[in-house]
Amino acid sequence: MQKEIWIYVCGVHSLLFAVFHMGFWRLFKWRTELRKLSEVNRGIMQVLNLRLVFVFLLFAFLCFFYPRDLYTTGLGRALLAGISLFWLGRLVEQFIFFPKGNAYAHLLTVLFFLGFMLFLLPVVA
Repeated sequence: MQKEIWIYVCGVHSLLFAVFHMGFWRLFKWRTELRKLSEVNRGIMQVLNLRLVFVFLLFAFLCFFYPRDLYTTGLGRALLAGISLFWLGRLVEQFIFFPKGNAYAHLLTVLFFLGFMLFLLPVVA
């Protein structure tokens, strides 16, 4: 039962990231900022963001509706490990591509590390 609770927490984490990404147009003033990019790059940015929203919603759906399958089956554990690696990769990319002195960047770094640990916990516990 405890693993199920952790998987529900993973679902909340994923759902919150989906909502965060849905707000990118407003948060980052994409209506004006993306105009500075070529039409192709502008499209790529928006499509990649929309696909991430879908992925985070899929992660949340799986966590909320199939928690037991995620920690009791080989496929489920592999999926959890893969999502954990997704967050680990995003954590590493944070240090490569984003400014280090920004308070929001530090908060996101913590949230990426949290995602890495949350999805890994049901696999290794």
